[in-house]
Amino acid sequence: MDSLIKKRVIKESNYIIKTNKTIRETAKKFNVSKSTVHNDIHKILKKIDYEKFIIVNNIMKNHIETRHIKGGEATKLKYQSRWKYVFKGYRNWFRDCKCINFC
Repeated sequence: MDSLIKKRVIKESNYIIKTNKTIRETAKKFNVSKSTVHNDIHKILKKIDYEKFIIVNNIMKNHIETRHIKGGEATKLKYQSRWKYVFKGYRNWFRDCKCINFC
């Protein structure tokens, strides 16, 4: 196996352990694809350093277990900001309306 690949795999695994980042964020940092990071971690790192693989694999499992929560929070924030905009627009419309005295 090429020494450059081994160095990249070790750097990726150290980065994941230190920062607790996802595969997507790690791929962006090292300018490689997500599938490359996934293969590096699950195939090559397993052969190079099994103990480090166990640590990284546990981090990845944690990301998988919590992704539905993170996705729900992101969706909630997305729609909250939309409703604030819509409500603000209607409130201004009602305030400016001369014929209806709701507000």
